[in-house]
Amino acid sequence: MYDYVLFDLDGTLSDTSEGVTKGVQLALREFGIEEDRSNLRRFIGPPLQYSFTNFYNFNEEQCDRAIKIFRDYYTGGGMYENTPYEGLHELLDKIRDTGRYLAVATSKLEPAAISVLERNGLAGHFNDICGATADGARISKKDVLEEFFRRVGNPDKSRVVLIGDTKFDAHGAAEVGIDCVGVLYGFGTREELEKEGVVSIAETVEDIFVCITTA
Repeated sequence: MYDYVLFDLDGTLSDTSEGVTKGVQLALREFGIEEDRSNLRRFIGPPLQYSFTNFYNFNEEQCDRAIKIFRDYYTGGGMYENTPYEGLHELLDKIRDTGRYLAVATSKLEPAAISVLERNGLAGHFNDICGATADGARISKKDVLEEFFRRVGNPDKSRVVLIGDTKFDAHGAAEVGIDCVGVLYGFGTREELEKEGVVSIAETVEDIFVCITTA
């Protein structure tokens, strides 16, 4: 039985594809790269530095420039181009009613994550919202999860579960020694989630409650 239930944001709580892909598209244009937004959904989930480096072979200077352009667009309004998945309010209320601690653990910058969740009405469901930092000190999912542990006083990790939609969530959970429940309505695939060792998979928002109460 889990006492702490952590949620990824992009692809797990909200469909953030519009704002993210528009921001990445704009950043790539700075370097003369034209991409259809449908090809940029792979940017949803991993840290931006990882994506620009691995998908386009950007060096450090190019990464920094691309990330700045993206963040200027995103914080200027792109972050609000997202839609919460249907049924989440009800799910989060149901989990809270069981007395569990609810939190967000995202690779998105923490202030942006808070703004997004406040804007779409989900912030009030959570005890804490933990995200990345702009100075690079906290970037990966592993970094974010370790910060969460610090905030809540290093809980028993067997009582903590992360809900996420991509291999980056599952891998980050494995790195810090907690379980991960994968969801299929986001941007990842069953194959990549199972390869990273998720304990169970939720095909729908409603399935998440069963996964965290019976895993």
